[in-house]
Amino acid sequence: MSKAKIAISVDNSLLKLIDSKVDGSIIRSRSQAMEYFLKKGLQEQSVGIAVLMLKGEHQALALKDIKGMSLIKQQIDFFSKYGIRKIYIITQHTKNINLLLNEISNAKINVEVIEKPAKGNADALRVVKDKIDNSFIAMSGDTFNNFDLLKMIKKHIDAEKLATMGLMTREKTSSYGTAILDGDLIVDFQEKPKQYSTNIVNAGIYIFNPEVFEIFENAVSLEKDLFPKLARTKQLVGFFTYGEYRHVV
Repeated sequence: MSKAKIAISVDNSLLKLIDSKVDGSIIRSRSQAMEYFLKKGLQEQSVGIAVLMLKGEHQALALKDIKGMSLIKQQIDFFSKYGIRKIYIITQHTKNINLLLNEISNAKINVEVIEKPAKGNADALRVVKDKIDNSFIAMSGDTFNNFDLLKMIKKHIDAEKLATMGLMTREKTSSYGTAILDGDLIVDFQEKPKQYSTNIVNAGIYIFNPEVFEIFENAVSLEKDLFPKLARTKQLVGFFTYGEYRHVV
C-alpha cells in the first residue's frame, strides 16, 4: 500500500505521549504510532449525530453571547470539533425562530432545525427516533459544555449500556438531578431532590443507543421518567466531564 508523506504540527506534550507508545516491537516508530492511534481513534468515533433539545422559550438564551460567540454557535463548534457530522435542533416556533435560523445559517456542519410541540425533553427527543440508527449524543439547549467528548464516547462504547450521562460535582445540588454511583454505573437518579446524599450531578449531556427509544413508552421527561428506570435496570453509565460547564440563564 502506497503512503503519502505529510508535514504536520503537533503539540509537544502530545508528541511525547506518542513517542512513549513506541515499544520497538509492535509499534516500532513515531510515524507508525501516529498511524495506529489515528486509525484506532477513527474506528472508535462511531457517534456522528447530536441532538440539541432547545425549548422554544430558551431560544433567546441560545443567542446569548458566550465568550464572544452565541451559545448556539459554541455548541455547534463543540460538536464539530469532535467529529459530529449532523445536528438536529428540536425546538418550537417562537418569535425568535428566524433569528435562530439566521445564526446557524453558516454552520460548518449539517444542522437541521425541527419545530415540534413537546411536553418535555423525552417527548422532544422522540421526534428523531426514525432518523437515527446508531448511538447519538443529546444535550440540553441551555447548557455550555466544553470537555473531551471523545473520552465520553469511548466510555459509552466500552460500557455497552443503553445510556451514558455526563456528570460533574457541585456543592449546592438543589438545581440539578443527582446520581448515586456504584463504580461507573448510576444505580439511582433523582431530579432535584429536596434531600440529597451526593454532590454528583447531571451535566446535561448524554449518549444513547437507539434501542433506548424502545423503553421511552409515555416518557415526557428524561430526568423524571427515563433516567430513574435506566438506573434501576443498570443501563446508565456515568462519565465525569471534568471540563467547563455553564447553565445559561
